[in-house]
Amino acid sequence: MSFFSVAIGKDQLRFTAAHFIAFPGFREPLHGHTYQAQVTVSGPVGPDGYVVDFLVLKKIAEEECARLHFRTLLPDRSDCLDIAERDGQVEVSCEDGSRFVLPRQDVCLLPIVHSSSEELAQHLVARLRQRLRSERNSIETIEVSIEDIPGQLAVCREAFGETG
Repeated sequence: MSFFSVAIGKDQLRFTAAHFIAFPGFREPLHGHTYQAQVTVSGPVGPDGYVVDFLVLKKIAEEECARLHFRTLLPDRSDCLDIAERDGQVEVSCEDGSRFVLPRQDVCLLPIVHSSSEELAQHLVARLRQRLRSERNSIETIEVSIEDIPGQLAVCREAFGETG
């Protein structure tokens, strides 16, 4: 039996976002990246001749990247940030005493602990898996790579059936 991979490349899946990494005892400065994502799904070719329809995969992946575009990415499961929403604002208090107040529409709160490329990749895997479940496909694995600067990337690969 043959095994196939279908990939959507980095040029189609770009988003620019601000973030900072924080963990107990450390916070880097707020800064931004123009991220490039790549999505690869693998599995046998199904009865319709596809692993997954490219157009469906592309549309879903582009929509997920668009949700992150021109936003400040905040990890709402952080172990050292206090994040609160008040009056259309998101307030972030850090261990070191710094505080950020951002308009809610400029923020993307993510169900992650750190806004690292690794956790962004894992978040996108989970979102894509959830959305692709309702589409006809024969996907067995799903992989997302996130490049935050040229030549530096993080990759998350999971079995499609995992609940992550």
